[in-house]
Amino acid sequence: MVKIKKKTILIFIIIAILIVICLCFKTKKNNEIIISSNLLDNTKIEWGIKRANNHEQPELGKDRLDILAQNNGIAIGSKESKKIYLTFDEGYEAGYTSKILEILKENDVNATFFITAHYLNTEPELVKQMIDEGHVVGNHTPIYLMSRSIV
Repeated sequence: MVKIKKKTILIFIIIAILIVICLCFKTKKNNEIIISSNLLDNTKIEWGIKRANNHEQPELGKDRLDILAQNNGIAIGSKESKKIYLTFDEGYEAGYTSKILEILKENDVNATFFITAHYLNTEPELVKQMIDEGHVVGNHTPIYLMSRSIV
């Protein structure tokens, strides 16, 4: 009798753990994963640069540099490197993105496009083209506002 009770309690504990896991992580169609926003750090981070004199690189500040280092990110390249990083803010389509993508493709150049949720929802074909052509698509809006999956 005691063994049956122990097995029953163990089964209930396992079921409870599975329910908690399912509530924290839900998988939707199209490989889109929604993570409970309660698990995310929603600390507001101001992002900007401190302009330098004499055409020197601007400063980002220690906090931002730490975040970039933790996430293997790049914001400002090396002074010694002769690389240019092309970025585009795509809040709302003004009719130029197709031509920009065409020129980038003709010249075998990749860029980063920062898009809003509105842009993703109204221009999914252009966003898919950006991804298909090897460009980086960054988020200009809190991720929980993104309501479509295009991949």
